[in-house]
Amino acid sequence: MQIFLDTANIEEIKEIASIGILDGVTTNPSLIAKENRDFKATIKEICDIVKGPVSAEVIATDFEGMIKEAQELASISEYVVVKIPFTYEGLKATSYLFKKNIPVNMTLIFSPNQAVLACKAGARYISPFVGRLDDIGHEGIELARQCQDIIDTYGYDTEVIAASIRHTEHVLKVLEYGIDIATLPHKVVLQMMKHPLTDIGIEKFLSDWKKFNK
Repeated sequence: MQIFLDTANIEEIKEIASIGILDGVTTNPSLIAKENRDFKATIKEICDIVKGPVSAEVIATDFEGMIKEAQELASISEYVVVKIPFTYEGLKATSYLFKKNIPVNMTLIFSPNQAVLACKAGARYISPFVGRLDDIGHEGIELARQCQDIIDTYGYDTEVIAASIRHTEHVLKVLEYGIDIATLPHKVVLQMMKHPLTDIGIEKFLSDWKKFNK
């Protein structure tokens, strides 16, 4: 499983990258706006740190606007993956960009039907939203599993990014189901590192060492 960080916060990205476990980053307009920084400069800095896939999302909702923005985003860095929402216009744009060798992460996937259409349009990544489905009483991780099964069955050249991950139980399910990628908030990555028995073990080792060296 690859680990992407779902943030536009430079310090969070530097921190997780420094550990050596970061494969990529996903951003969206909300995350960029939260940082109150220049959009393109932020994406460029993230790409320079990660040197792996960095999803940058278009704002336009029409085909022509998406293509224009996508080409501008792709020019920022070789690591940029253009993030496009699943819509009729988004599918058209994804198909066009696929032919231009510009990778697309098709986002806001909420059904297997949407997933297969995104794959057929040439999306390099698809992002089923796990947490948002949980919020309305559905089992969101099941959608991510279905998306992975579709790709494995039909051999699409697409990877699944389990998105809208809320906690470590989601991550465990991603691992169990063999899903390609999880994009995680900074806090969830830190939570993955924690276990009370690890802390207790360290405390015991240190205590024993101090006793031995009196």
